[in-house]
Amino acid sequence: MHFDIVQGISRTLLFLIASALAACAVPDGPGTPSSGLTCVDDSADCIDRRQRTLRHLIDDKDRTWIKAHPPAEAYASGVRLFALKTKKKELTCEELKWGRNEAEKAPGVLRGPQGANLTPAQVSRGVMLAHEVSRELAAEMKRRCKKT
Repeated sequence: MHFDIVQGISRTLLFLIASALAACAVPDGPGTPSSGLTCVDDSADCIDRRQRTLRHLIDDKDRTWIKAHPPAEAYASGVRLFALKTKKKELTCEELKWGRNEAEKAPGVLRGPQGANLTPAQVSRGVMLAHEVSRELAAEMKRRCKKT
């Protein structure tokens, strides 16, 4: 009998742990500040989510998002790239370097297996924006950062 109680508690505990981990694995729900990163369609809700996420990134004083590793959809949505473009004059040289590297890698990510679920138009727009942002960040780096 004692074994049945322990086994029941173990199953319940495993279920609760699995549920908690599943909830943590979906940080991009509709209500979260980052929900617009992976929202790539042109619905009114998705556009609103991208705008909220862009404002959140731009207003983030710590800018910890710069060193995050985003999925391909984040490049297709344009949110991170627009945030880098908008903040370029405020970024440190290290942050500019991170941003430029990200913008340079974005076309490969979009065209690779990670971007397989994106439409050709989404990929194309993301690639064009990434090239533009890369050029702008490089110019900003040249203007005010020492070569390292």
